[in-house]
Amino acid sequence: MTGDLIPGAAGAAPADASVDPDLVVSLDGVGVRRSGTALLHDVHWRVEVDERWVVLGPNGAGKTTLLNLAAGRLFPTTGTAHVLGERIGRTDVNELRTRIGLTTAALAERLPADERVSDVVVTAAWSVVGRWRESYERADEARARALLGQLGVGGLADRTYGTLSEGERKRVQIARALMTDPELLLLDEPAAGLDLGGREDLVARLSELAYDPDAPAMVLVTHHVEEIPPGFTHAMLLREGSVVAQGLLGDTLTGDNLSKTFGLPLIVDRAGDRYTARAA
Repeated sequence: MTGDLIPGAAGAAPADASVDPDLVVSLDGVGVRRSGTALLHDVHWRVEVDERWVVLGPNGAGKTTLLNLAAGRLFPTTGTAHVLGERIGRTDVNELRTRIGLTTAALAERLPADERVSDVVVTAAWSVVGRWRESYERADEARARALLGQLGVGGLADRTYGTLSEGERKRVQIARALMTDPELLLLDEPAAGLDLGGREDLVARLSELAYDPDAPAMVLVTHHVEEIPPGFTHAMLLREGSVVAQGLLGDTLTGDNLSKTFGLPLIVDRAGDRYTARAA
């Protein structure tokens, strides 16, 4: 992926003037309860426009719940949540979602296997899955193909989605998430299910995106420190719905913090901008 992130034509709705314009996400004392179970508890979090965050934690820690809050797909039970200047629960979430790029396993499962790859991407412009009777401008078609090229899968634009490898599908999904030129990009375990080669290719692509000054603010959810792309700036560690630690990446990813997060003694090693973790 080379060059700057391709600009899109979609405009953004005006933000709430009372909210700091540099804040992409602002959570204040947020809790989420479902069926009597606390999924998140008293979360305070700030994401600024030029930051790239990774959220780590074990299964059931609340990572996906946090991402769904940031995507405007879940309302807080307690506290207040602002995303892109809009307060969740007091704004048109359908409009807000057009300003957010999102990749999740749930969305990936809905993508038609028999759809052309370029159509998988371009249909994001209408926020639909599966091309039907809607029409797209040439600029939309060109943008979809250009994004596929940036992510190294431009040659697959006319293939059907179901014929792609898992690694190729993940890159197509990210191209789709970028289609509307979002102000916030949310990636839920993008490297899950990839072999070593596929993971490393994806990490490299995400690293290039992270270093691009024109790219949106980014939040990546993962279980594994090995999947953190160089260029990411901050980290949040979650356990049982509560924040164990958060802040600058290098300050937060310590053996002590990760041991508390995953519930066993861990040693964290760093080589350049990459991290590994192992049992003590």
